[in-house]
Amino acid sequence: MSDVPRTVTITEEGPREGFQIEPGPIPASDKAHLINALSGTGLKRIQTVSFVSAARVPGMADAEQVVAQISPVDGVEYTALWYNERGLDRARATNKLHLEGKISLYASDQFLLRNLNRTPASHFSETRRNLQHYKALGIPVQTGTIAAAFGCNFANDIPTERIMTLVRQIFEIAAEHALDIQRLNLADTMAWATPKTVKELVGTIRDRFPDLTIELHLHDTRGLGIANALAGLQMGVEHFDTSVAGLGGCPFAAHKGAAGNVCTEDLVFMCDEMGIATGVNLEELIECALLAEKIVGHPLPGSVMKGGSLNALRAAGGRS
Repeated sequence: MSDVPRTVTITEEGPREGFQIEPGPIPASDKAHLINALSGTGLKRIQTVSFVSAARVPGMADAEQVVAQISPVDGVEYTALWYNERGLDRARATNKLHLEGKISLYASDQFLLRNLNRTPASHFSETRRNLQHYKALGIPVQTGTIAAAFGCNFANDIPTERIMTLVRQIFEIAAEHALDIQRLNLADTMAWATPKTVKELVGTIRDRFPDLTIELHLHDTRGLGIANALAGLQMGVEHFDTSVAGLGGCPFAAHKGAAGNVCTEDLVFMCDEMGIATGVNLEELIECALLAEKIVGHPLPGSVMKGGSLNALRAAGGRS
């Protein structure tokens, strides 16, 4: 436990992760209302929408309308997801979003085809085109991401050496464009990770790339999201993607159950109880989780939103 960090940085992805998979329709005003509420919790980075094909992801058809209704708070970065130049141009046109490029690779060729309808070769070509576009626009690129890093519903277990190869490819592509990759986001897109595999993969990457900052994007489909986050903390990981109330999931992952990221308020609660600072107000975050549940109109999987914080019980003298 000696490697557990003193502080943790959270990227809230619920508005994008959640509303992309909800059957809806959910009004843009409700989506923006949740984003604006999250802005007041102490979160410093919120992924708001994705600029993707409305035919493939109908829940993101109103991305521009959602961003237009955000009331920005100083010190909060509002980000978005896109996969091509058209998506980036739409994000730029909002004039409200923090824009960063990424080099995103896939550990599973099968999932790449399902998610983006691309082969590895076409994806590499598109990635290089995107980087040229970022460079021309002066958009920074400091992060590499690997989707399905721990396993895939279509390709099964992913060997560690496969991930090491992809990390090296990220650096090679970055070098072609004189980019300095500082962060690596490992996405457990289809919830194959376990505490054991989190520790093993993070440890292997740390051994080979000690200067690389590792971020974890952990899905909770099989109920191991918070356990995997703890394993990450024990390995010294300081950056996590989360989803308020456990909203969300990937519409192309072929999941039958809940598939959202590890729940934001559950992670904040655990960090609070471990003495790890997040800068996030848990009570306000719980209110946001309850708001998210009201907006989608069905129960969400978050635990602390139902059980409440221990501080509330402590203040009441331990009474339930």
